[in-house]
Amino acid sequence: MDGDIVTGILLPGILAFIMFSLGLGLTFADFVRIVRQPRALLVGILCHFVLLPVICFLLIKAVGLSGTFAIGFMILAACPTGTTSNLLTYIARGDVALAVSFTAVASVATIFTLPLIVIWSMQHFSGSAQTVTVPVGLMMGQIFLMLGVPVGLGMLVRHRWPAAALRWEPRATRLAAILFILIVLGAVARNWTLLRDNLGSLAGFAIGLNLLMLACGFLVAWLARLSRRQSITLGIETAIQNATLAIVIASSVLQDDALAIPGGLYGVLMYAGGLIFAFGMRRFGVMRGAQIA
Repeated sequence: MDGDIVTGILLPGILAFIMFSLGLGLTFADFVRIVRQPRALLVGILCHFVLLPVICFLLIKAVGLSGTFAIGFMILAACPTGTTSNLLTYIARGDVALAVSFTAVASVATIFTLPLIVIWSMQHFSGSAQTVTVPVGLMMGQIFLMLGVPVGLGMLVRHRWPAAALRWEPRATRLAAILFILIVLGAVARNWTLLRDNLGSLAGFAIGLNLLMLACGFLVAWLARLSRRQSITLGIETAIQNATLAIVIASSVLQDDALAIPGGLYGVLMYAGGLIFAFGMRRFGVMRGAQIA
């Protein structure tokens, strides 16, 4: 298949479908609900939009990553939380309503924050501002079309035909997961030599970043005196990223498939850490409940 068709049409189309499937599970009440929990919202914003990019940057400096891979991980860190965070929150017995609401808010906020972080990262790690060819306004418009519009359409369908939307949402979510796997496999196939030569260092970095952010999100929420369920949720929301968006930004917007490798790798490995965290918190909750009883 022609590369321009894949990066220009297929990848953005798959991302749009994934975000549409997210919209099918959202209502306006989800946005209202999180506004009524201002402390949880503010802690989530701090963890996801401030601490995640900062810690990712510091970790990049600490391990000596540079160039393409450093930019790729910063693109990932700038993305919103992934839709599967809701499922992991459910498994961990966290606050699912908070997870759904924060995922929606993060997806909207990213339209404004992601271009700024990405362009700064390209300037910093490339050593030359001349490599940045995408204006902030244009990138915001592209991200809005890939995120905001599909989510809005999904919410419209949910509002107009609620029964059908609830019936089709699980199927759409499963299809979205399959499409994500195809995106990752495509990114790996196009950059196999580069990935093979750097797999050890990149995989270690991805796993370290994931585990660090799971712990960071949980601890910051706990220190802010949020409930245990909310702390579990924000730990997951901080660490589970929309890797599909990272790949699309790299391949379709910035036209550099190599930038997609960190996103694709993290998008697979983050589920290992996420599931360990979710089942660990679930088991700890059961044991704690039994001790109290």
